[in-house]
Amino acid sequence: MKIATISTTALRAGGVIAVLGFLPAGIWAQTAFTWQQIREKFAAANPTLKAAQLNIEESRAAEITAYLRPNPDLTGTIDQLNPLTPFPSPVSGNSVYRPLTNALPFGSVSYLHERQHKRELRLEGAKKSTEIASSSYSDQARTLLFNLRNAFVETLQAKAVRQNARENLGYWDKELAVNRIRFRAGDLAQVDLNRLELQRVQFESDLETATVNLRTAKIQMLALLNDRTPIEQFDVTGPYNFVDQMMPLEEVRQAALEARPDLKAAAQTVELAKTNYQLAVANGSTDPTFSLDFARNPPIPVYFGVSVSIPLRIFDRNQGEKARTRIDIGRSERLRDAAQAQVFNDVDSAYVTLESALNLLRPYRDKYLRLAEDTRDRIAFSYQNGGAALLDYLDAEKAYRDTRLAYLNLIGSYLTAAAQLNMAVGREVIP
Repeated sequence: MKIATISTTALRAGGVIAVLGFLPAGIWAQTAFTWQQIREKFAAANPTLKAAQLNIEESRAAEITAYLRPNPDLTGTIDQLNPLTPFPSPVSGNSVYRPLTNALPFGSVSYLHERQHKRELRLEGAKKSTEIASSSYSDQARTLLFNLRNAFVETLQAKAVRQNARENLGYWDKELAVNRIRFRAGDLAQVDLNRLELQRVQFESDLETATVNLRTAKIQMLALLNDRTPIEQFDVTGPYNFVDQMMPLEEVRQAALEARPDLKAAAQTVELAKTNYQLAVANGSTDPTFSLDFARNPPIPVYFGVSVSIPLRIFDRNQGEKARTRIDIGRSERLRDAAQAQVFNDVDSAYVTLESALNLLRPYRDKYLRLAEDTRDRIAFSYQNGGAALLDYLDAEKAYRDTRLAYLNLIGSYLTAAAQLNMAVGREVIP
């Protein structure tokens, strides 16, 4: 009985799997990601971002090289070898071949001593280069994140437009059903019914266009996420609306000055240029080489000596590199000022664009949407009761559809402008 039960259970499970295998892929529930989840997937999977991270690791490896000490030199020689002349043996008196009898071995060890903190300055410069690499990585992530946010907004916008197109098509199908009843009752001419039927093509076209735009936006987002999930199983979710408030411009500017990674990189480049100048001055100093030598010189069995070698820097005192690095400080300071001006330009432009989008959205929300819907409903009722012409009805329907679509597109423009402002600031000031 136990074996039979197991077999029955297995057969049932196999039957369920078989049935599920014949179901279309579209019935599977989509995985809807929020913006925060999309950001986390992006940070973990985007290949461009992961490649940029390696620049920081390379710069950290350069810090090891920068702080290495010079290697000492070891020299060994042996002189006065006599490979041809034999020597008489003190015991037997016969000639014996002894090539090392009068050999003079010599060895020395030398080490270059770097003065003026050259190693420390090289390490400091390498660390500042790592900081610049980190800021450059953050700036690249800022740009890529803006592209991702744009794709996210476009997906939400396409979903809203598609939903609006479905609602419009459903509404028009109900209107067609009513007018077909009127036609069968003799209250509507054939030509008017045909014109109403033809109007449905526009609603179908709107729905198909919105569907294509949604799939295109999802494809773009999946490419940024380096994700191979089928489009039918991928979706995003989030509020498709606007916040009717803005931070003061001065606060936004101050936040950008504190957060923008490209501005931080420009300031760090100035500090690196100053360190490079200090290193150029230090490299103009003289570094002595200390040596220790040892040898034998019969009748002296062994001896040693010390020496110091000091280059005379009469002509080459690193003048050119000192001048170049001094000029580079000024150039880096000018580039920092230009980066700060660009920050203000980006913030002000994005702020004005966002403000303009809000100024357009408010009257749509407070007046035009309700007005277009009310006008459509009134003329539809009047037309159904013979009090309005067909052209008036079609115009009212078109005006409502255009107004609703314009409102949805304005929300998309607002969300895009908000993403642009977040990018200009360097962090999210508008969620």
